[in-house]
Amino acid sequence: MDFKTLLSNRRSIRDFQDRDVPLPVIQEILEDTCLAPTASNGQPCRFIIIRNREVMKRISDESKGNLLADIAGNPDAPIKIYEAALRDDAFNVFYNAPCLILIIGSQEVLSLEIDCALTAAYLMFSAASRGLGTCWVALGARIRNPEILREIGIPKGCAIVAPVILGYPKAVPPASARHMPDIVREI
Repeated sequence: MDFKTLLSNRRSIRDFQDRDVPLPVIQEILEDTCLAPTASNGQPCRFIIIRNREVMKRISDESKGNLLADIAGNPDAPIKIYEAALRDDAFNVFYNAPCLILIIGSQEVLSLEIDCALTAAYLMFSAASRGLGTCWVALGARIRNPEILREIGIPKGCAIVAPVILGYPKAVPPASARHMPDIVREI
C-alpha cells in the first residue's frame, strides 16, 4: 500500500468483527511504534495489551463513572457532550473491540503526551497497513481505582496517555472532507 493510500485508509473504527487479533501481529505493530520520534530520543512509551473483554468492560465502567463524577463537579466541562452515552449501561467506551493497547509513560517526562501521541500515530498507521482498525479513545483513560490500576499493571508514577482500540473493522468508512492547509504566512 502506498503512503497516500495508507493515509486515507487510517480511519477511526468503532465497529469491529468478532475476531481476535493474534498476539504476534500486535507485537509487530508495537515494534513499528519504536520508530516513532520522541523528544531527545527518550523513547518513554510503554504498552499494556489487554485482550480480555471482561477487563476492558471493567475499565470502561470505571472510566464512565469517573467521567460522570467529573461532569457533576464541573457541569460546564467539555466532556458533558458525552453524558447521555456515559449514563447508558450498554455503552462501552471501547466499542467492544477485541484489543485495547494502553500507551503509558512516566509522569516525570515533560514531553510524554507528545511522545505518546506520535507513538499512537505510528501504531494506527502500522495497524491500517495490516488491514486493522484503530481508534484513540480518550474516554478510556480515566482510571482511578487503585485495584484496577494494579490489575492492569500501571506502575506508580505512570499515566495512561493513549488508550487505543484495535481490531478487524466491519467496514472502513470513507475519509471525511478535509480542508486545504491553512498557511498563515510564507516568509
